Amino acid sequence: MAAPASRLADALQRLGRDEAKGLAEELTALWRGDSTVADRAAARLAGVFREVGLVTRDELEEAELKIAQLEHRLGLLEKRPPLSPPAP
Repeated sequence: MAAPASRLADALQRLGRDEAKGLAEELTALWRGDSTVADRAAARLAGVFREVGLVTRDELEEAELKIAQLEHRLGLLEKRPPLSPPAP
């Protein structure tokens, strides 16, 4: 499996020069605090993250919530007394 930096370089190369330049400009504007490009930059970065194999904070939080729910359900099952066999 390729290293994350290598996959990022491949993803940026596939973007092409103009799109990579646009992404860099949007990130610079976002860094300066220009909120008009925030949504565009976030969407473009999410696409790059997915292509590289990274997850977003929302995806991570959703996975953590599902794991916590499963752990809770498993705990309830472990605490439940075993079913007694039917009477003869």
